[in-house]
Amino acid sequence: MIALSLPAVAERPIAIAVHGGAGTIERDSLSSEREAAIRQALESAARAGHELLADGASATDAIIAAIRILEDAPEFNAGRGSVLTSLGQVEMDASIMDGATLDAGAVAGVTRLRHPIEAAHRVMTDSPHVMLIGEGAVDFARGFKLEEKDPDWFITDFRRQQLEEIQSREQVRLAYQDSWFSTVGAVALDSKGNLAAGTSTGGMANKRWGRVGDSPIIGAGTYADNRTCAVSATGHGEYFIRHVVAYDICARMAYTARPLAETADEVVNRILKRAGGSGGVIAIDRHGRITMPFNTPGMYRAAIHRDGRLEVGIYGDDNEPAPRPPH
Repeated sequence: MIALSLPAVAERPIAIAVHGGAGTIERDSLSSEREAAIRQALESAARAGHELLADGASATDAIIAAIRILEDAPEFNAGRGSVLTSLGQVEMDASIMDGATLDAGAVAGVTRLRHPIEAAHRVMTDSPHVMLIGEGAVDFARGFKLEEKDPDWFITDFRRQQLEEIQSREQVRLAYQDSWFSTVGAVALDSKGNLAAGTSTGGMANKRWGRVGDSPIIGAGTYADNRTCAVSATGHGEYFIRHVVAYDICARMAYTARPLAETADEVVNRILKRAGGSGGVIAIDRHGRITMPFNTPGMYRAAIHRDGRLEVGIYGDDNEPAPRPPH
């Protein structure tokens, strides 16, 4: 009898990417301590999500784990460390989408919730709705005993100083436009071939009238579809809403069959930039290929690619992947 040597069945790829915002980030604008803290938080978020993926967890579980870390990191505009409204308060938004089912959930203008991404997930899994806002969203989240914090817990000295600086200017515009959009987000591919995306933010500094940007809007700041890709965006939200950026990237892939990197770059660096919109995206396709284009000087970002390589970047020329993480 001849023994046949059968080829090993290839494992399905897993991969994850996270972002902490895009904008005018210059090397001399960050102290070495702050830069180290930012890089560490990004790496920790990517690793936390990847470890779950390696254990067989779903893409949605992985991105929630990653975003929770970024929501707790005061360096980013999400959860603790969120920007302040014109009244000196924190109002947060978040969304999540499952690429396998196209189910989605979002919350907007919420307070007290330590992890808005968890509330968005509950909207997706435990309600017939896609988006809940304000006190209604908080009341809904309380039904699941999601963790709450006193409003002052979310506010950092950095954000207080930022608001004071904005409001002390002689000509404060009603809709203040900053050069920095520090939303956080994550996209992932799990071992079952499912994609997911999530985004969380404190919104725009000095915002008024309950302003809401693209982060909680499915199709604008977040989108995932197993047939194409998963996208989380960061930038000037009004432009991302008008151009339905996250969905547009996925739709263009479906219509043209062009690669993700080429498609995302066209939307971010041609269409969005031509319209005057600043920002970037992280995106992953159904094969685990990741791209992270942006049209600003920098974007906080990290990824663990399908071959296990860790990449952490801040600046526009900061694109060399780090050594492969240990198993």
